[in-house]
Amino acid sequence: METQEIRSILDKYGFDFKKSLGQNFLTDPGLLRAIVRDAGVTSCDTVLEIGAGAGTLTAKIASVAGKVIAFDVDRALEPVLKETLSEFQNVEVRFEDVMKMSDDELNAISGNDYKVVANIPYYITTPLIMRFLECKIPPRSMTLTVQEEVAERLIAPPGTPEYGALSVTVALRGFAKITRRIPRQLFRPVPKVDSAVIRIDIAEKYPGVDIEKLCRLARAGFGMRRKTLLNNLSALTGAQKSELERAISKAGFDPRVRGESLSAEDYVTLYKSLLSEGAGF
Repeated sequence: METQEIRSILDKYGFDFKKSLGQNFLTDPGLLRAIVRDAGVTSCDTVLEIGAGAGTLTAKIASVAGKVIAFDVDRALEPVLKETLSEFQNVEVRFEDVMKMSDDELNAISGNDYKVVANIPYYITTPLIMRFLECKIPPRSMTLTVQEEVAERLIAPPGTPEYGALSVTVALRGFAKITRRIPRQLFRPVPKVDSAVIRIDIAEKYPGVDIEKLCRLARAGFGMRRKTLLNNLSALTGAQKSELERAISKAGFDPRVRGESLSAEDYVTLYKSLLSEGAGF
């Protein structure tokens, strides 16, 4: 559907954009097809879309996917989606909040093999990414349209101002890349910031490592940016600083190093050193 047609359908049902729900729709057909290509969607895939909006992205996903489960919390979109998605038999629209669903509920709906593709509301970006990264059965990949500055944080290298706990958590659990950038003018209504499409392929990168503990360790490294890694880990583990200092040195790092200078691989090395030293972790 073209932009004008979507606008006519929204007007037909008296739909009003809700700023509180972060509703900024994309309608450009070429861009929407490109996002689906970025996601690598095939006829074998079950795709979860978070924030169906007017169904513009939903329709492009459905044209190539085996099944699409589209979530939205705004019931006012129900007649809009019935019309815009009327030709697709492989779409299931659910007016539920994914953030309030348990892993078991989510997996019962999606199965054990799925992808996430979405133009997500900005205000739930980080919680939603973490929700799926830490899911009992995570998706194979997430392809998300997010604020450009958030996308930059997700791929930021160690030692940069953008590098943080979210950056290292993503790096520990998979591989992230920006696939394209989207100027704000392509959204309706027009937001105050530009966006980017980020694809995160989730993978078991460190077999034999307790990924939950590893990620908790990495997040602790960013507990207080002005504190050294040693002090931040002391707060996490409760271990003696002498034990921690020995483990950090054994891992090849200066005990005065700050957590934001360590890469994902560095945190794996540190994790193993802490375990070997029995440093309260």
